[in-house]
Amino acid sequence: MVSIVRQGKVRDVYDIGDYYLMVASDRISAFDHILPSQIPDKGRVLTQISKFWFERFEVPHHLVSTDVRAFDLPGEMNVDELDGRSMIVKKCEVVPIECVIRGYLVGSGWKDYQKTGSVCGISLPPGLTKCEKLPEAIFTPATKSDEGHDENISFEQMVDAVGLQTATTLRDQSMSVYQRGRDYAAEKGIILADTKLEWGLHDGQLILIDEVLTPDSSRFWPVDQYVPGQNQFSFDKQYVRDWLETTDWDKESAPPELPADVVAKTRDKYIEAYERLTEQTFEWK
Repeated sequence: MVSIVRQGKVRDVYDIGDYYLMVASDRISAFDHILPSQIPDKGRVLTQISKFWFERFEVPHHLVSTDVRAFDLPGEMNVDELDGRSMIVKKCEVVPIECVIRGYLVGSGWKDYQKTGSVCGISLPPGLTKCEKLPEAIFTPATKSDEGHDENISFEQMVDAVGLQTATTLRDQSMSVYQRGRDYAAEKGIILADTKLEWGLHDGQLILIDEVLTPDSSRFWPVDQYVPGQNQFSFDKQYVRDWLETTDWDKESAPPELPADVVAKTRDKYIEAYERLTEQTFEWK
């Protein structure tokens, strides 16, 4: 029997012996709720984008293979359903910190700035507008939470949680991944506004895990449509968030179904992000 190790908002992790099998579903979450609607092929897009970045970055990571057919998976697992949306990964101890890097003033950072003039305790120049590029990218860690909101913490609190050496390494490596991804995406006409990364310990070494620079973990904006001071056209799930904001949903009760056109447009946005970044056509039978 296959044992499930963790079921997140999007990914399910199974113990298959020497490795874990990480499966990206087509579920979509917003405002800390899993929505009743799914986005077809979303899990495959996320997996293939992560695979692209893992292979591009010279950073130790957990990915072993995305070819599930090359492994002797338990008989009850449907390989056809897993194909394209699954990663065979190294087992590791997850570091309980979300490593968030913000290059632009958006989302909760914008709300924080409006109230305090800072983002997560980091002072910023006065007079910045919504979605404006920050003078330099900032590192704003958070505690991981499977349910409810992640909680922003200071770097000092992160040091208390994981130690100075680990905290410093996580900050520096996360910033490096973001900067390299940002520079590459810019060549493809995409602004990488922010992202969150996760790391784990494998044989005493910090390695990059989970997903990397995907539309679920990052904000992607087209350069040619970027206008500071307003909401941006995006390749991520902001389209879903924006639609939900037009409803009377209170963000506490069960969320509503997404209309068919919102589902279709969201799928198109995810696929466009993949195709722009990788310069490959997304095709899956």
